[in-house]
Amino acid sequence: MYKDEIQELIIQSPLEIDTEITMDGRPPTMANSEFLTNKEQGDWAEQIVFKAINEFSGDYFAVEYGRSESIAAGDKGFSDFYREYQEELNTIGKRPDLLIFQLRDLPNKKVDIENDEHVKRAVAALEVRSSSFLAEKYSVFMRNRQQQAISECAKVRDSIMGSFSNLLKKKSEMIYNLISNATDNTFKELDFRCPSWSLTQELRDLTALLKSLKRNIKILHKRDYLSITPKMEDIALVNRWIQNYNVKHFYLQVFFDKAYVISFKDILTLVSSDNDEGNKFSIERDVKNQGKTTIKIDVQVGKEVLGRIDMPEHQSAMKELERGRLLFYVTFKGGKGYLDNEVFMRDVINA
Repeated sequence: MYKDEIQELIIQSPLEIDTEITMDGRPPTMANSEFLTNKEQGDWAEQIVFKAINEFSGDYFAVEYGRSESIAAGDKGFSDFYREYQEELNTIGKRPDLLIFQLRDLPNKKVDIENDEHVKRAVAALEVRSSSFLAEKYSVFMRNRQQQAISECAKVRDSIMGSFSNLLKKKSEMIYNLISNATDNTFKELDFRCPSWSLTQELRDLTALLKSLKRNIKILHKRDYLSITPKMEDIALVNRWIQNYNVKHFYLQVFFDKAYVISFKDILTLVSSDNDEGNKFSIERDVKNQGKTTIKIDVQVGKEVLGRIDMPEHQSAMKELERGRLLFYVTFKGGKGYLDNEVFMRDVINA
C-alpha cells in the first residue's frame, strides 16, 4: 500500500523526520508586501496547473483542495484563522493544493473536498510551488557561466604549467600535482589553500594566478540549478496527510515558462542517498523563508510536465490594513500552461 511505502521511507530516512511534530507557533502580527506578492504568485501558479489539467487531460480532472483564503496577517480574524490552520495540520496534515480524479469514476465532477471518502478516491495530489524565474533562460545562463569558469581555469593552469611549473613544484608539490593533473572535468574537484607568496615578483605573479584559479573554482562549486523546494517541517506534515488518505503525492514547481513535477516518494528516496547531495540536491537554511531548513532538488531530477507557459499580465495592487498601513504588491492575471499528457500519465497518474 502506498502509505506504507512512504512510512517506511520516512522511518529509514537519515533526515530524522519528526512524524509527531506539533504546530503551535504564534500567529504573525503583520503581513508585508513581499508576502502578499508571493501569495499572489502562488495562487496564479496553482490556477495555471489547475486549468492546464482540466483543459488538456481528457480522462482526468483537477479539483482545488488546499486552503485558498485571502486573509493575511493584520486582517481582522486572522488569529482565529491561523489557530484553525494549525489544528488542521496537527490533525490531518498539510493539504495539497490540487487533487486529481479520474473522470470515469466521477463523470459529473462533483467532489466534496470535506468528505474524507471523496478525497480518498483521488488518484493523485499536487503540492504546487512557484518560482520567479524563466527556467530556460536560467539554465542557459548557468551553463555559460560554468563553461566560462572552466575555460578560465584551463587558461590559468596552462599559464602556471608554462611559466611557473618549476617554481610551484618547489614551493608546493601538493598544489603542483593537483593543477598539473587537472582537466576540464575535474577543476570542480580541486581544493587547496591559496598561498600568499610575495618575496619576489615571480612569486607574486604565481600567487595572483593561483588566486584567479581559486576564484573560478568557487564559481564551479556554486549550486547552478533551479530547485523544487520542500521544507523539512513539511515532510512530516505531508506524510501525516498521506497516512490519512493514502493518495499519491507530488510536488509541482511552476516557473514563468514551464513546470516540473516530482513524486514525494522520489524525494524521500533521493535525499536518503548522500552520494547525490551537492549534485542532485542540497539541504540549506533558507533565509528567504524564516531560516527554515529546506531541501533544494534540481528540477532536472523531476519531469517537465508543463512544457510551455504563456506569461501572465501583472499589475500593482494595494492593501489597507486595519491600523491604516498601506501595502503595495503585485498581482498576476492570465497566462496559460500547456500540459504534456505523456509525462502527466507516465510520471503522475501511473507513477
